[in-house]
Amino acid sequence: MSERPDTGDKMPDIAMQTPDGDSVKPSDFKGRKLVMFFYPKDDTPGCTTENKDFTAMKSAFDAAETELLGVSKDPPKKHEKFIAKHSLAAPLASDADDDGIAEALGIWVEKNMYGRKYMGMERTTYLIDAEGRIVQVWRKVKVKGHAEEVLAAAKAL
Repeated sequence: MSERPDTGDKMPDIAMQTPDGDSVKPSDFKGRKLVMFFYPKDDTPGCTTENKDFTAMKSAFDAAETELLGVSKDPPKKHEKFIAKHSLAAPLASDADDDGIAEALGIWVEKNMYGRKYMGMERTTYLIDAEGRIVQVWRKVKVKGHAEEVLAAAKAL
């Protein structure tokens, strides 16, 4: 994809696997607002904090009639352990190893750590309206205060 989808565009409707073996895709939430937060890896400090923050605010998102969905490339079994270990309430999904939604969004990117290049998830959050259009994008998210900022945007929608 030459240009990554942005505000005003339809969210790509690509299926992801849930920890219970089912699949989920953005169109499953049609008629409701949706926050999709993409994060690099289960059980790493920033990703754990982000998931716990969204979990802590889930009832506020529910009150704002907004669904949550956390997405990483981790396999469903790893998501199961991550959910159980931290009592996470925000649902999680596993993106496909190849040609998944992260690639369609342009957020599966080359990263560089200590001179080693590898592919990884760019921490990005999308707020999607009831018609499946992207209304706000947070790129290269800093975790502190992020869930609160997303909730405020969801309430304003």
